Amino acid sequence: MRACIETLTAARADTPAEIRSSLAGIGISSPGPVNQWTGVIVSPPNLGQGFHDIPLATELEAALGLPAYLERDTNVAALGEHAFGAARNVQDFLYVTVSTGVGGAIMTAGQLLHGPDGTAGELGHISVELDGPLCGCGGTGHLEAISGGVALARDARAAVARGDSPFLAARAAASPEGPAALEARDVAEGEDAGDPTCGALMAHARHAFAMACAGFVNAFNPDLIVVGGSIAEHQGDRLLEPARAEIRRGAFATPGGRVRVIPAELGPDVSLAGSQPLVSGRLDDERWRAGRARLSAAESSRRP
Repeated sequence: MRACIETLTAARADTPAEIRSSLAGIGISSPGPVNQWTGVIVSPPNLGQGFHDIPLATELEAALGLPAYLERDTNVAALGEHAFGAARNVQDFLYVTVSTGVGGAIMTAGQLLHGPDGTAGELGHISVELDGPLCGCGGTGHLEAISGGVALARDARAAVARGDSPFLAARAAASPEGPAALEARDVAEGEDAGDPTCGALMAHARHAFAMACAGFVNAFNPDLIVVGGSIAEHQGDRLLEPARAEIRRGAFATPGGRVRVIPAELGPDVSLAGSQPLVSGRLDDERWRAGRARLSAAESSRRP
């Protein structure tokens, strides 16, 4: 929280005066789940216990003197792709990120679907294997537990422990951290190098993603599935083509014939882009700040 305040304060100080005077608000993109109305980061499974129940929006609002709006990172990404990227002029689409974890957002009739608790769109936490691995959230067989970067790193360490992968064993031996240093990137590069175990892990991850996408089409009938995240960017059509094929095979014919599965356009800056429509869309709607604790003017004036 301190780092966020210091970074934003420095950024504002470095902004030309005419822009600085017109700043309207702060958009915050965070791993979920979050509570958008209270501005609290609730319990992101990939950040550890230290990031549970963090009132980030209230603190930043008090420190900077600007209204602050918190949203789950995948929802912010969907807003960015809708305003400036792959989903321009599309009113019904899904955004899916395949990166450290697997996350999602649902845009319907041009609006994000939140649900009463703000958790709608956690597409990485649907079960795709009844007896699959344990997910970081505590569930079993979730898409994130198979196709996400944390899951691939876990499987890489297990492969080294079993002696199944000479490529991963060599990577682990080359690092002072040993198998703990292995990442999803090592598995992907092992596949490219011809390591059978790495190839099987990546194929399993792609298949799980494809199966989930066919289910998404049946459940949501989107015009687009926009796929971003670091793993998706590096895999490209190796990830997207199996999803397209599984949709043709396994989804209902009418929504399956409509939907297109396409790469995101905005890359790693998607949350920066999405923060603009996030703020502009909520400035005049008090619902988005009504549920949070407010600091008094005296408390706010003592902030840096």
